[in-house]
Amino acid sequence: MPKSRNIGEEIVEGLENAAAFARGDPSKGLPTTIEVPERVDVKAIRRRLGYTQVEFANRYGFALSALQEWEKQRRRPDRAARILLKVIDREPEAVDRALAD
Repeated sequence: MPKSRNIGEEIVEGLENAAAFARGDPSKGLPTTIEVPERVDVKAIRRRLGYTQVEFANRYGFALSALQEWEKQRRRPDRAARILLKVIDREPEAVDRALAD
């Protein structure tokens, strides 16, 4: 039988976390770890944004050969590349702003 939830305790905990976050307490509020995707469909991201392989690689600083290997699924992007690809997928404008000179 699943453990029953205590909604009152969850609400209090949420309020405590919100107050701690507002005070700048890093131990509460936002999670300290992120979920890094195991797989990223690089080709789908690139195509959805309307870039050629060369344009995508140049725009986001990837080696063209690495991008081609990822798209053929011969290699998998490393952890940092998967994080960047996820951000590119969800918020390409944010990446563009961050990388603008």
